[in-house]
Formats: sequence, structure tokens, C-alpha cells
Amino acid sequence: QVQLVERGGGLVQVGDSLRLSCGVSGLIFSNYAMGWFRQAPGKEREFVARISWSGGSTSYADSVKGRFTISRENANNAVYLQMNSLKPADTAVYFCAAARNYIRAGDLRSVDYWGQGTQVTVSS
Repeated sequence: QVQLVERGGGLVQVGDSLRLSCGVSGLIFSNYAMGWFRQAPGKEREFVARISWSGGSTSYADSVKGRFTISRENANNAVYLQMNSLKPADTAVYFCAAARNYIRAGDLRSVDYWGQGTQVTVSS
């Protein structure tokens, strides 16, 4: 059974930093591209960042570029999202995602597995 478990969400102030982690089990982690998506209340789930199976390639949504960093540790079956300079607009439930092939930013169907999500709230 495949499981993706996110941790690290919480309530922070504007300008603060937060690090999300996602532990993965039930699949060969190094064979999967990984990513993060988020969903704010009343909005559709949107792409945040992705990383290739090797970690050699990353991509970000324009809204987080320069502030967020995605990374992975294949030895530990984990993917991370370092979030700096947080803004109220970053408030959302953040979801970890795994794809056997390629995570397409605009296509949720490209994701094979989802985590349950972790809430991030940025207060002004």
C-alpha cells in the first residue's frame, strides 16, 4: 500500500519560514518524480514545485520561485519543501505528490499518488 505522509505545516507570521516533509512508503521512491501542490479555500489545487527522480531537475510555480526550494533524499524516501518569506497568499493545504513518469504543472492527472495534505497558515 502506497502512503505519502506530509508533516511540518502550521501557523506562522508573514516573512517566516517553514519546512514541509513528506515520507513515502510502498513504492520504489527513486523511480518516482515528486512534487508539491497546494489548495486554498474555494480554489482549485495548484502546482507548487516538482523534482525529478534523481533530484537533478526542479521546477517551480512563478508565485513561489525564489522563495521555495524542493529537495529529496532517496535514501530516506523523503521529499521536502523549504518555504521562506511566507506570505498570506501562501495559506493553503499543501499536498505531496508522486508520479511514475512526469508531473505536469497544469494536469492533476499526471500524479499517481497523493498525500493527505498539511495545513499552512500565514498570518499577517
